[in-house]
Amino acid sequence: MLLALSTGHAIGLALVAGAFIVFALLSALVLPKRWPQFPGERGLRWFIVLTVVLCIGTLAAVEVFAKEAEEQTAQAETGQTTGTTSTSSTTTTTATQPPAAPQGDPAAGKQLFAAQGCNSCHTFAAAGSSGTVGPDLDKALQGKDAAFVRESIVDPNKEIASGYQPSIMPGTFGQALTPKQIDDLVAFLTQKS
Repeated sequence: MLLALSTGHAIGLALVAGAFIVFALLSALVLPKRWPQFPGERGLRWFIVLTVVLCIGTLAAVEVFAKEAEEQTAQAETGQTTGTTSTSSTTTTTATQPPAAPQGDPAAGKQLFAAQGCNSCHTFAAAGSSGTVGPDLDKALQGKDAAFVRESIVDPNKEIASGYQPSIMPGTFGQALTPKQIDDLVAFLTQKS
């Protein structure tokens, strides 16, 4: 998940988590040496309150920063932007336009396919792979568009190929890979032979 965060979000999350870690180290290693009765009867309540506040703060930071990263990724995938918009007298509908071609680099996608171990699980002629753990991609992706392929990478349990069990393919590629890497992989998997 940290790879998907922007630099600002990663720094913010690191600061919150760092504060909790420093507190834990101080209260476990330093304070007991200097004050053997730590936290003592009077300090116990404050210690528990501070521990709970820091724990909840860390969890909230993870939730807030991850949510913002997911929203940014979703906006990047759909092409939405925030900020000012310009007006135009021409309007078009997406229903009449053909789906956009993948924006990735198929050659980089081929390398990523091998590097991520996809070739050990899937048969795919363009990759020269013959894995049998997952579906034969030459057949499973036939007639499928880039949106389907992308969704199959980031949410592999959404639609399971016939004859295969859910949760065989890791569901972490959406977080572990950058949007560019996913674009490259989609371009490789959807290229015409």
